[in-house]
Amino acid sequence: MDIVDWFNKGGPAMWPLLALSVLAVSVIFERLWFWLQILTQESQIVNQVLKAASNNWSKAAEIARKATNQPIGRFLYAPLSLSKADAETFRLALEATAEDEIAGMRRGEKILELVIALSPLLGLLGTVLGLIQSLFAIKLGDLGTDAAAGVPKGIGESLISTATGLLVAIAALVFYRLFQAFVVNQVKIFRKAGNDLELLYRQYPPDFSNLATEKSLPSGIENTSSSKQNRFNPRRLKRKNTASENPDLPPKSH
Repeated sequence: MDIVDWFNKGGPAMWPLLALSVLAVSVIFERLWFWLQILTQESQIVNQVLKAASNNWSKAAEIARKATNQPIGRFLYAPLSLSKADAETFRLALEATAEDEIAGMRRGEKILELVIALSPLLGLLGTVLGLIQSLFAIKLGDLGTDAAAGVPKGIGESLISTATGLLVAIAALVFYRLFQAFVVNQVKIFRKAGNDLELLYRQYPPDFSNLATEKSLPSGIENTSSSKQNRFNPRRLKRKNTASENPDLPPKSH
């Protein structure tokens, strides 16, 4: 029995099962590509950032910034991108970013859960509908005759939808558990990398005067620190206006 014949004999429940299987396959391939990119580059990024952080925080921030296309890169860059932060703020930045990245890694799990739950039910529904159709085709007068010989075959064909639903659900469940194991492993990696980075931050706090980058102001706007002597002084303006309006007044004695 080929696939097309199998599908046709499975009944109307095969169409929603086909839709669920296509949906599950698309999610599985997308997640496999996602995890393949992460697992092949993650350890290298962590080692480079931690090694640079022990000597130069600016270099560590630059390495993490270049790796922001990866979850671990965004996780490490979040606290390093702060212009100035104490140890508590540093840790909060790590925790907040870790929650967002872990949530992104769980993308697609709800779809696989839906496939796992609905596929067996749809297969069972197709079997029940097939059995009903086969039983209605039986006539009391045909029992024991050649006319009822095809009834067992019809009942067997009605079980195709149940088998198909179970196959789809089992395949989706295998990859669902695999992706969950990857997420659990990522939680451990994030926790260890975050703890190591925070420990380096507490042991060798960065010099923010060296880490700060000067931002150029728009043209025509002067730096307030360099033009402090040119700030508006209402007392000076008042004395100037008074002297210009009454030139004959003697200067105030001090």
